[in-house]
Amino acid sequence: MSYSISEIAEMMNVAPSTIRYYDKIGLLPNIKRKNGIRVFEDEDFEWLRVLNCLKNTNMPLAKIKEYGELVKYGDSSLAERYELIKEQKEKILNEIAKLDYYLKEIEYKEWYYKTAIEAGTESIHDNRGIKADLEPDTIPEK
Repeated sequence: MSYSISEIAEMMNVAPSTIRYYDKIGLLPNIKRKNGIRVFEDEDFEWLRVLNCLKNTNMPLAKIKEYGELVKYGDSSLAERYELIKEQKEKILNEIAKLDYYLKEIEYKEWYYKTAIEAGTESIHDNRGIKADLEPDTIPEK
């Protein structure tokens, strides 16, 4: 089955201009054209799914392009692709740790305000709006 750029953009939850840009910078090297119009086929979905995943995990487009280029070399590039994926996984895990830290702070503030509202005053917390065990030096690395 064939798909238009608009259909693909909708499936990827991006603007059609984003797909055009990806094509322009070489991220979609295998896309066919009929009368100058990009036509996407079912077999294009695997790469589009991977591209979308990597982009949504904040991998820079240059790294995604590098990964795509390495795919062309098949088995001889397995180790290099593995390293790129490991590196991205580490970045994702660091981001999760950072967000988990901030979630704990938000949950504390949620509890703080809920209990203050129930009591009708925040003086029940002795005016401490900062959780003691979340010191600034415990903020995860960026």
